[in-house]
Amino acid sequence: MSLAAVWLWMYLAWVALEIAISIGMRSRSDRANVQDRGSQLGLWLVIVLSFTASGFLRHHDLAPMHMAWTWLTPVCIALFAMGLVVRIAAILTLGKWFTANVATQAGQTIQRRGLYSVVRHPSYLGMEILFFAIGLFSNDWLCLALSFVPPTLAVLYRIHVEEAALLTAFGPEYADYARTTRRLVPKIY
Repeated sequence: MSLAAVWLWMYLAWVALEIAISIGMRSRSDRANVQDRGSQLGLWLVIVLSFTASGFLRHHDLAPMHMAWTWLTPVCIALFAMGLVVRIAAILTLGKWFTANVATQAGQTIQRRGLYSVVRHPSYLGMEILFFAIGLFSNDWLCLALSFVPPTLAVLYRIHVEEAALLTAFGPEYADYARTTRRLVPKIY
C-alpha cells in the first residue's frame, strides 16, 4: 500500500471517528447540564469549511512549500497518527464523562491522570496536531494556514466555553487545577 493510500485511510478513519463521537457521545439536556453555547456546531462548521477551502486551493499552487513528498508524507502520517493517539487516549481516559457537546454530569469529577496531568484539554491538543498534519500534507502555505488557523480559533472558543462550564460545576477545585496545568500546550499555554 502506498503512503498516499495510508494517509487517505487514516484521514477517512478520523472523519468516521469524529462523526461517531458527534452522534454517539452527545449529552442530552435531560441527563446533564449542557452548556455548549453552539460551540460543537461552530467547531465542525469551521473545520468543514476550512478543510474544503484548503482542499480546493491545494490544487492551485498559490503558495507552494516545495517540500519533497518522500519525507513530507511520512512526517505527516506520523503527526496524524500522534494526533489520533492523543485524542483517543484523552477520550478513553475520561470514559463516560467525555461528551461531544459541552456538558457536566452528576457525579463527575475533575480528571487529573494520564494526559490530563500534562494539559487540561488533551483531546483538543490531539485535534490541533491533526489540523497541523492535514495542513502540512497540502504542501502549500496558504492551505496550511486555512487548515490550521480557523479551526484553532474555533477550538480556543470551545475551550473558553468548556472552562466556564467546568469552573461553574467544580468551582475552586477546577480553579486550582487550572493554576497547575496548562490548557493546551504543555508548559506554554
